[in-house]
Amino acid sequence: MRQRGNVLFVVIDQLRADCLTGALAEHVNLPNLRAFMDEAVTFQRHFSVTNPCGPSRASILTGQYAMNHRSVRNGTPLRHDTPNIATEMRKAGYLPLLYGYTDTSADPRVYDANDPILKSYERPMEGFEEVVEMRLEESYPWRADLLKKGYRFDTYWDLHKPVSTSGEPSKLNDPAVYRAEDSDTAFLTNVFLDSIAAFGDQSWFAHLTYIRPHPPLVAPAPYNDMYDPVALPRPVGHVSPEDELAIHPFFGPTMARYSASDFVLGFDEVQPSTANIQALRSVYLGLATEVDYHIGRVVQFLKDSNQYDETLIVITADHGEMLGDRHSWGKMTVYDAAYHTPLLVRMPGNQAQAGAVVTAPTESIDITPTILDWVGQSIPNSIDGRSLMPFLQGQGPKDWRSFSFSELDFAEPENPTLWQQELGTGSSDSCLSILRDERFTLVEFAANLPPLLFDHLRRGEMENVASNPEYATDLARLGREMLRHRMRNMDHTLSLHSITKEGPKSKLRH
Repeated sequence: MRQRGNVLFVVIDQLRADCLTGALAEHVNLPNLRAFMDEAVTFQRHFSVTNPCGPSRASILTGQYAMNHRSVRNGTPLRHDTPNIATEMRKAGYLPLLYGYTDTSADPRVYDANDPILKSYERPMEGFEEVVEMRLEESYPWRADLLKKGYRFDTYWDLHKPVSTSGEPSKLNDPAVYRAEDSDTAFLTNVFLDSIAAFGDQSWFAHLTYIRPHPPLVAPAPYNDMYDPVALPRPVGHVSPEDELAIHPFFGPTMARYSASDFVLGFDEVQPSTANIQALRSVYLGLATEVDYHIGRVVQFLKDSNQYDETLIVITADHGEMLGDRHSWGKMTVYDAAYHTPLLVRMPGNQAQAGAVVTAPTESIDITPTILDWVGQSIPNSIDGRSLMPFLQGQGPKDWRSFSFSELDFAEPENPTLWQQELGTGSSDSCLSILRDERFTLVEFAANLPPLLFDHLRRGEMENVASNPEYATDLARLGREMLRHRMRNMDHTLSLHSITKEGPKSKLRH
């Protein structure tokens, strides 16, 4: 029987899990998300199965590992016939409303080469009804709103530059040119609240995606200098960049590819000084607090309109952010900070589990099957993830996974990346897989590169013990586990279908 009710699925771009539970949590004010945690179930060991933005969202929304959907880079097409949360929610009678973006690259086989849909990787995923275009590199409705309010700017990207209010040269944590009530985060929330109100007489499904705290790191006042850079924790890692480089050849191009300069606009160069790094970290946390404020508005609207107890609410992030940890920025790496994301789920009528914390490892591909399970829609065999409904009901399955699995592709077919150039890898072997169990993290490369093994009972990610003979048995065991996991999760779209004399038959995967 299909569940009738609303579904609000919120994705915050690039929000680290430790902003809510971990090293940064006590240094950033997120009152609305923390209040929501008291009413929801928190999944504490939740990881993105791939990075960066486009691939991670492809996995979240299709429920597939990157090895199956193969939209492995920003700009890599997603097959047009891949089932996703929007196509399946339509089968359940919902109109999938998109407020924001999915960063999906369209399948060129079904469009003319001159179609504008093939000129941007930020297109909506098949099946979604785009209520408002709110893509980082476009955002025309927001631009129009600013112009209507009297703002003037030479180019769109000028909106993403800190602006001095004193006449002095701009600082990294100077405010944006726009007021807080006119920010992209405020605009998107306003559009959502104004339009979703009309759906109060029916069950609705809304995918609300916030671009912040994704860079460029610029925040409107008062969020730009809400946090004292000096008081914030310093980045984690070895003191010397040379010590980081010595861990593995992969980290040379990783550290060189993205720097602090790539995370803020309007400056010729940003030296990796302590003051600069801390200033950028403070702006990032300010942007997180801004998003928290607007999520509070959304939750309050649901309560005021008597829809809160009729709405399944899922709040997560697409991936994490290094934020200067390990002398690195962005998410194109192997460390947990780039993959570990928050996941909060509040299910109507689930007061018994309010405030519960799940420590079993969960993955971003589990979200789509969970939502489909709740509305009563069957889960396609193409989906690799599993429903989290048993955990929401306080009954974790005995056969649940004991590890999480992630992948990263660091190739670029048209213009070889720095990794390809320095490591001598090609388009097909410039990729890696990560397996994390309760004690270890194993990283294996498709290319002829040595593995990484972190022992979290020792120095964790600060030390690669893969070449230590004491760990030979663990290395072999985890390697076999990774291989078996990949074999078990090869594409199941049609593999459980059979053509028989009686016609086609199929079995459910889970």
